[in-house]
Amino acid sequence: MSNKILKATLGVSIVLILGLSFWGFKSDQKNFEISKNLDIFYTLVRELNLFYVDDVKPDKLIKKGIDDMLETLDPYTVFIPESEMDDFKFMTTGEYAGIGAMISKRKNQILVAEPYEGFPAQKSGLKAGDIFIEVDDKPVDKMVVSDVSEILKGPAKKPVKVKMQRPGEKKPFTIDIVREQIQIDPVTYFGMIDSKTGYIRLSSFTDGCSDGIRSAILELRDKKGASSLVLDLRSNPGGLLGEAVKVTNLFVNHGQEIVSTRGKVSQWDKTYRASELPVDSVMPLVILVNSGSASASEIVAGALQDLDRAVIMGNRTFGKGLVQTTRDLSYNTKLKVTTAKYYIPSGRCIQALDYSHRNADGSVGNIPDSLISVFKTRNGRLVKDGGGVTPDIREVQDTLSTLAYKLVQDYMIFDFATEFAATHKTIPAPDKFVVGDDIYNEFHKYLTDKKFTYESRSEQTLKTLIETARRERYYEGAKSEFAALEKGLTLNLNQDLEQFGEEIRDLIKDEIVSRYYYQKGAVVASLITDKEIKSVLALLHKPTEYNSILKPPVVLPANKKK
Repeated sequence: MSNKILKATLGVSIVLILGLSFWGFKSDQKNFEISKNLDIFYTLVRELNLFYVDDVKPDKLIKKGIDDMLETLDPYTVFIPESEMDDFKFMTTGEYAGIGAMISKRKNQILVAEPYEGFPAQKSGLKAGDIFIEVDDKPVDKMVVSDVSEILKGPAKKPVKVKMQRPGEKKPFTIDIVREQIQIDPVTYFGMIDSKTGYIRLSSFTDGCSDGIRSAILELRDKKGASSLVLDLRSNPGGLLGEAVKVTNLFVNHGQEIVSTRGKVSQWDKTYRASELPVDSVMPLVILVNSGSASASEIVAGALQDLDRAVIMGNRTFGKGLVQTTRDLSYNTKLKVTTAKYYIPSGRCIQALDYSHRNADGSVGNIPDSLISVFKTRNGRLVKDGGGVTPDIREVQDTLSTLAYKLVQDYMIFDFATEFAATHKTIPAPDKFVVGDDIYNEFHKYLTDKKFTYESRSEQTLKTLIETARRERYYEGAKSEFAALEKGLTLNLNQDLEQFGEEIRDLIKDEIVSRYYYQKGAVVASLITDKEIKSVLALLHKPTEYNSILKPPVVLPANKKK
């Protein structure tokens, strides 16, 4: 071996050794920092437990510390204590052991918001509006919803005793409800919305939801004659990545790339492709989304948009393109940790560029154009990243009026429906029931009897302004102007009930229908007046317009030089 080669070889060896040593040093340094700070944390908690003036609950203290620490990373990396494992299982499988009811808190009362059809609560006679007094002989007046929920859950085939007060009845009643394994069907409803259009609403991407979608498509297409389809993912928060891939596979050909994941650790880098033949790869398809459509919903909508397989309609989606993996910790706890970002076929990532600054509902805020990149669908259509999926057809998302929002917030519509159901044994089918003038006038009287009042945000802001003006001694000089503003902004219940009557009637209808026909009935009732459904049908009735949306852009030839 020549001296040059020997020197070169030694040089490379030294560089490798130094590199490995430096890497090892960095690794050791990091491990030392972790050990040092864990030791500090342990001694701190120990000293607090020994010497703090009041009694310290170490489990709550440490849980708070863990939660605050993880909040500095992203909103989706979370610690799951053993006490919340049932909730975690429900989020991923839709399954838990309990009575099968949604509960909520109104002031100091915990009540049944909705019993699920066919499950123990409903079969035992519980109704929406029933108020919990005791659960397993424990008074609930000082409990929060999670406390009551924890007691209601438990081993299947074991009873739980509940003492309830039904509105309108003087005496409470006590019943034993035998818990069952509760499996909530994520396919909330499917059916025909006109003679040729099938409709499927999916509420979450829990284990097996793709099988439910498959069955729904086959029944709608082969038995009911659907020649076009609507998949409603509005307010679907997502769920399992694997189920999102399977749902997308129902509409795209075998072998097609659907989504890929990339992370710091190479084991999370993976490409997911359609592994089966599609159920239908040609039927016109519209996906409905809104700002509450997140994660797995965005994979389905984004992939089908990138592959020009569906028209996306609605509002920009939430913007969650992060993949979480659960890691087992000691004492039956888990860490749900963000391990990768996912990328749909065009190469774009759905994740919001800055998930620390969002709209009030958590969805993506405005993003500067300078930060947005442009990608192309399979047909060459332009699509953008920056956060969420931007629909091909954007619909204006209706917001509730101040009156409607307050009626919902104060349980006025809920309580009216409870009273209505107590005095009306039956109502027409969901698609036939309407809130006519008789029911609406009855609701108006109900509000008057309850002495319902409300303020607009403008009134609240004006009050704050007046208080500030008084403190700064400007009020007296502008007293007449403030009085005029106050008079102009004062709400009139009678006028607002008339002005916003359409949306309030719809809210009343949905709440009343759910008392008789439960969740599926409420969906059917809402579809009758759903503006976006009307837009979908208008599009699907015009095949040329539908197809033109998915076609590649027309590229005009460049002018030839003469």
